[in-house]
Amino acid sequence: MNITFLGTSSGVPTLTRNVSSLALKLSQKAEVWLFDCGEGTQHQLIKSTIKSSQIRKIFITHMHGDHIYGLPGLLATLGLSGNSKGIDIYGPSNLKNFIYSALKNSYCKISFPLKFFEVENSAQTNTNLFEDELMEVKCASLKHRLPAFGYRVNEKDKPGQFNLEKAKKLNIPEGPIYGRLHSGQRVKLEDGRILNGSDFCGEPRKGESFVYCTDTIFSKRAVELSKNVDLLVHESTFSDKDEEMAFEKLHSTTIMAAKTALLSNAKKLVLTHISPRYTPKSLVKPIDLLNEAKQIFPNTFLAKDFLTTKIR
Repeated sequence: MNITFLGTSSGVPTLTRNVSSLALKLSQKAEVWLFDCGEGTQHQLIKSTIKSSQIRKIFITHMHGDHIYGLPGLLATLGLSGNSKGIDIYGPSNLKNFIYSALKNSYCKISFPLKFFEVENSAQTNTNLFEDELMEVKCASLKHRLPAFGYRVNEKDKPGQFNLEKAKKLNIPEGPIYGRLHSGQRVKLEDGRILNGSDFCGEPRKGESFVYCTDTIFSKRAVELSKNVDLLVHESTFSDKDEEMAFEKLHSTTIMAAKTALLSNAKKLVLTHISPRYTPKSLVKPIDLLNEAKQIFPNTFLAKDFLTTKIR
């Protein structure tokens, strides 16, 4: 799996950073899952390598405009294109009303199925928000000025490497049978032989994991959600020098994000949701934000728009 940052600014867009959005591209099927959809996200999609027609799920963290104002427009465009097979939208309970109100008052009709899933119960009960044979999604309540939620995507363990040489030595016909054996199925051949897929595969490969946390001040729930995750994307609105402002606005500093990664034993941290006050010409520069976090968690990176990185 890999992620592409479509917007990495906090609150308002800048010349180099749009507001919040991130695309997760799945590795085992041709799907894209979108996390947040700030104003201008569909423009960012056009400029990126992400195919909007592959978007199947959208996860919204909270109802602030810089995370949701792009959603009605994106849905309208997908409706006009006729390429979407349907989208599941996950978010706070008042998200559905916002979307339908915007579509209704702009006389927009969506030509594909829309399904809404409220996330509050899953966050409260620590149960899966979504699960199928390949993936599972969890969420947790964060600490912000209004209800906000972090998301964790876990890829289930994948079959080990298929022993092609062994299959050929046993004169097993090439084709779909190989795929069935690789997936661990029990297969009966035309000559009567019965084969177990597990006999042709190596040790299972551990699935990848990804956590997206914004907006929030330091939160123990974010730490719990991120336990042993491969990649943590965490908001870092403020420099540690502006900690007082972070507490006032309930946003994270670089150090708070780094501590979340450290305490959760995350493998990699990427900082996003950067305040527009930090520019290459300001007293505190974006590179300074990165260096602050690296003091606590060395394997830290600073997001920028259109950056694509592998989960592991």
